[in-house]
Amino acid sequence: MRKLLGLSWMAVLLLSCAPHEEEGVTNDLGSLYRLAEAKSRSISPENFTGEKGKGGMATLEEGTAAGPARELGRGWKVNPFINIAPGDTFTLADIRGPGVIRHIWMTPTGVYRLMILRIYWDDEKTPSVEVPVGDFFCSGWGQGNEPQIASLAICVNPRSGFNSYWQMPFRQRCRITMENKADLPARLYYQIDYQLTRVPRDVAYFHAQFRRTNPLPYKQPFTIVDGIRGKGQYVGTYLAHGAFSKWWWGEGEIKFYIDGDKEFPTICGTGEEDYFCGSYAYEMRDGGGPDGRDAYTEFSTPYTGFYYVRGAFGKYRNRVGEYRWHITDPVCFDHDLRVTIQALGWKEGGLYKALEDDMAAVAYWYQMEPHNPFPPLPSREELVIRPE
Repeated sequence: MRKLLGLSWMAVLLLSCAPHEEEGVTNDLGSLYRLAEAKSRSISPENFTGEKGKGGMATLEEGTAAGPARELGRGWKVNPFINIAPGDTFTLADIRGPGVIRHIWMTPTGVYRLMILRIYWDDEKTPSVEVPVGDFFCSGWGQGNEPQIASLAICVNPRSGFNSYWQMPFRQRCRITMENKADLPARLYYQIDYQLTRVPRDVAYFHAQFRRTNPLPYKQPFTIVDGIRGKGQYVGTYLAHGAFSKWWWGEGEIKFYIDGDKEFPTICGTGEEDYFCGSYAYEMRDGGGPDGRDAYTEFSTPYTGFYYVRGAFGKYRNRVGEYRWHITDPVCFDHDLRVTIQALGWKEGGLYKALEDDMAAVAYWYQMEPHNPFPPLPSREELVIRPE
């Protein structure tokens, strides 16, 4: 009996020391000392396929930066960026799995709302990610209005260094594209870092969807996302809120309708800045900015953040961006999910006022495939922000 017990404890110890199946797709500070069974690869304009030993091979005849590199020659930053013609879609990456996208960096030049980032998993016909590039990276107010963000999932570094650390596993294939809907060419520097590794059965796929309503109809909540079907977990929200009227604009409640909820949600927040983990109007100073506009206290933390765009811009009284990552508190659903938020402010007499603001959002979540096809993106005219 003692011998059997000894063998049993030995088996437990061996199992606890054996590599875990999920190690193929998880990396964090607490596990970096454990060696992974993975192959590191990277795609950029200097290596469009990510193949081993194939980086920096562009010649002066084909490189986008052949002029600056003409004295030094091949291997000296000959092809660091791409140009996307108006109306064209460029395939940034086409990877055969299994594997996981670890990090995406890019710096685009163009009209952010008209540069559409799409990601397709495993030969699917409709994308699992379809978002204007600026909004995906929490920079929905366009070129020149980029915030500085230092969070775990998204970082925006001076001036327009866009970084995504969302982990994106795939089993068979990953295809990433960028469409330029603008009238002028767009230039893009980018790098996609990934690993070829095993993907366990319980691993879900990354999704992100964009919506915008401008202006929001009176007393109608803004739909952040709807039509999610399947099993998964909601992991983040970015909101670009353009307020038109005077006084505070952020009293609206966010609501999560989970697994069949109808009129009333399972999760109901207490206010917009509350959901984004701030308080008391982000220390708003009415007209307290150097330009006479409203001023606030900005912040960027690992899980939540808020910023505002300084200066006048047409009929907008305020233009703000807010993010919240549900990394430690994902919203789990088994069958379906809908997320809404109210645009709510104040009027004289201490009464709430339903606002008709410009609301744009990105919803981020993981789910098992297949997913419901997304609703069509807004038209080009409905996407772009104009100084009216």
